[in-house]
Amino acid sequence: MYTNHRNAAHAYANVGLETGVVAASPHQLIVMLYEGAELAVRMAIRHMNEGNIAKKSAAISKASSIILEGLLAALDPKQGGEIAQRLAALYGYMNQRLMLAHVNNQAAPLEEVLGLLRELRGAWQQIAPTGQAALEPSRHAFAA
Repeated sequence: MYTNHRNAAHAYANVGLETGVVAASPHQLIVMLYEGAELAVRMAIRHMNEGNIAKKSAAISKASSIILEGLLAALDPKQGGEIAQRLAALYGYMNQRLMLAHVNNQAAPLEEVLGLLRELRGAWQQIAPTGQAALEPSRHAFAA
């Protein structure tokens, strides 16, 4: 019985997440990617502190995937120019720090990446267009 309730709750959460993604503007999707990467890094730190290597590994992999397959892949070098190039370099750096943290089992690089993600998310939230749709960038760097 417990498994059915857990499965139902998981399915409900997935529907809620999917609905949020479908309803989100491109700008909001980038914020969601930053939030997801932050959560994964926080979980990696937690699992590292608890000595759970398997879960730490999974959390670091998730953060790396969000950064490389979400944020980096969403960059538009033509539209974003130098800003997109700098973000691409920063995302690459963050991924290197994640891998260093993973290999050496160190929290400091994870804390650094977490700080960078928070700063970028905050900046991205500050440039949110008024009325969202009118000035919405179609890609992650940068029409704003």
